[in-house]
Amino acid sequence: MGGKVIGSIVNPSKLFARKLWLSPSGWLLGAALISGLVLVSTPLPMTRAAAGSAALTFCFLIFGLKLRHSAQGRANAQALRSLHQVVGHDPDACVLTDQSGVILYANRAAEDRMAAPLGAPLAAALQVHFASPAAVMFRLQRRIAADGFAQEQVVSASGHLRLSAHQMAPDRHLWRLAAVGVGPAFGYSVDGLSLPVVFATPEGHVLYANAALVQLLGLVPERLEQVFATPNPSSGEEVDILAPHGPTRAVVAQGVGPNARREIYLLPPMPDQSAPLPLAEFETVPVPLAKFTAKGQLAVANAAARSLLQMADATGAMFHDLFEGLGRPVADWLDDIVQDRSPTRSEVLRARGLEGEVFLQVTLRRITEGGQRSVLAVLQDATALKTLEAQFVQSQKMQAIGQLAGGVAHDFNNLLTAISGHCDLLLLRHNREDFDYADLVQIHQNANRAAALVNQLLAFSRKQTLKPERLDLADLLSDLAHLLNRLVGEKVQLHLTHAHGLGAIRADKRQLEQVLMNLVVNARDAMPLGGAIKITSQAVSLTAPLARDNATVPVGDYAVIHVADTGTGIAADVLTKIFEPFYTTKKLGEGTGLGLSTAYGIVKQSGGFIFVDSVLGQGTEFHLYFPLHTGPIEAVPPQLARVVLRQGEGVVLLVEDEAPVRAFASRALRLRGYTVLEAATAEDALTTLADPDLHVDLFVTDVVMPGLDGPTWVTRALQDRPHVKVIFMSGYAEEALSETQARIPNSVFLAKPFSLGDLTATVQAQLQ
Repeated sequence: MGGKVIGSIVNPSKLFARKLWLSPSGWLLGAALISGLVLVSTPLPMTRAAAGSAALTFCFLIFGLKLRHSAQGRANAQALRSLHQVVGHDPDACVLTDQSGVILYANRAAEDRMAAPLGAPLAAALQVHFASPAAVMFRLQRRIAADGFAQEQVVSASGHLRLSAHQMAPDRHLWRLAAVGVGPAFGYSVDGLSLPVVFATPEGHVLYANAALVQLLGLVPERLEQVFATPNPSSGEEVDILAPHGPTRAVVAQGVGPNARREIYLLPPMPDQSAPLPLAEFETVPVPLAKFTAKGQLAVANAAARSLLQMADATGAMFHDLFEGLGRPVADWLDDIVQDRSPTRSEVLRARGLEGEVFLQVTLRRITEGGQRSVLAVLQDATALKTLEAQFVQSQKMQAIGQLAGGVAHDFNNLLTAISGHCDLLLLRHNREDFDYADLVQIHQNANRAAALVNQLLAFSRKQTLKPERLDLADLLSDLAHLLNRLVGEKVQLHLTHAHGLGAIRADKRQLEQVLMNLVVNARDAMPLGGAIKITSQAVSLTAPLARDNATVPVGDYAVIHVADTGTGIAADVLTKIFEPFYTTKKLGEGTGLGLSTAYGIVKQSGGFIFVDSVLGQGTEFHLYFPLHTGPIEAVPPQLARVVLRQGEGVVLLVEDEAPVRAFASRALRLRGYTVLEAATAEDALTTLADPDLHVDLFVTDVVMPGLDGPTWVTRALQDRPHVKVIFMSGYAEEALSETQARIPNSVFLAKPFSLGDLTATVQAQLQ
């Protein structure tokens, strides 16, 4: 009659017996009967009275429970009738269950489509529609407990289904099974394929298995472990299928569906005697497949492969015309597969002839059709993965180069300190009339030039010493205009455009000027026949992060400088290398290759970002992003008067692991009258200070040393000698020490390489 309830099919006598012995009324009836037996069998008046009273009480309780059950039964019946009026003729299958999933009511659609008998588990009725219904119901019931409603989309042989559930009462759930859309799940019915097909979650739970797979396995699988002897097979791999009569070989063709669903198609194995895959099924499999002859000519590609290769008809194309980038001729790889000299493995190759950079993961497998050897290729788009890999490799390379440059610069600063310092000592013993004076000056000047190159390396590695201050870009560019016009010459026109209300940034003025000069000089050199350079500034407010060129600019307000030229442009393969130190496209002697690497390091160390756009033959434009400085206006430090060097007095503990630097510094300080104690390591310095009678006025120490570093040993020494002043020396930037130095009182920083005058002036200032 269109909808049944459980009471209409249960035997009344059995129902009465079950209710009698299993319900509370049954227990009360039993107790009343026992009390009646005691009443008629005992001769004791007191016992008879108690038994009679108990029997009467139990009878009243039974009567009350019967009335309650009767009212509850009428209410349940009324509720089921009301439910039937609402969903009885609903086109979707609707089922009411108790908390354990037993069917209490089923509408007409459920009876027709699900074969849902009353009193049976709903999971058993759903088994004919999709795999693992118990797991789906369990997930939905957990969400129902929290929200009162839940739904989930599943895949069946006939298409997508939506199973939803409402909580009707604390122990009643209404389930609805509805089709999603019209037609097969993926535009065709995979259940009609002769190929075994299985859809599964990324974790391996089977969502759907077509009839061919069920017939092959002899069961409906719930997990992929029931299908494959090898866990997690990859696309293109030949695996064993767990058939009841023994393992059956098949080739896996795997794709990814909605919600990361794994769609696995089992192709026939490819021994010499195997039959070819039917062309119709080969065409409709939603995994890109292609067949190549033994000579590498494309024989056929299915619809998915033609779409991936962006070719209407790729038949006849050669393998090496379609792919490149293996590191050896791809034809050799293809021949290894045909001759069975190499095991099957995947390679990521670049697709030729497509717009942009498109990379494909290609898995090859030898097959034999009609007595002729050929190759089956399974293709997958790997462009996103390859792009991420390239970005990661580039980032790692720049980081490694930066670390190398910083380490080399640090060691060179020690050498240059020794060279320049000993040269200063020699100059003290020679006047301008001496024959060797000019040679010593040349040594000193070239040491300073070497120090400038080292500073550029430190700039790239972001370990140079900066003196950041609050800057107005419009003022800085205006002040720099005259110098830049002299740099570009007469053939090149320079245009500067300033935006109003840019705001202030925080950077080192000298270093920022160096960045702009480097960019302008490079732009001038890219226009040998003349052209125009345009420098503009603008205020940019980012409401969403800007991601490009392996970097992400956070949300915020920025002052942006654009430096554009109309020169020859930069080739795409060169564009990714221009910020690397010593990389240059100029001829020998025309440049060091440190200009752009210096600019890169200075901008990064200032908290900014630098990007470049270039089109070969049309010009290049650099974009420099600097975050606006929102802190308080900093007081400009007063200009210190030039220190007049004079003879000093005091005890200096000099700690330096580089012997030439230590020798120079020790001699320089002794020449000025200071008493110098030397130590090659921090441990030696602490041993020297263990003498309580030793008086020391100043610590002069290197920062980076074997064993304990400078700040660490100084912190320990100041516990017993809190009034000693400190000078830290380093070939790295002061910023690397700033936080530690701030916690050490009476300390200053001296950057390497330093001259004799720099050292003695700093010591004299600390001991005043």
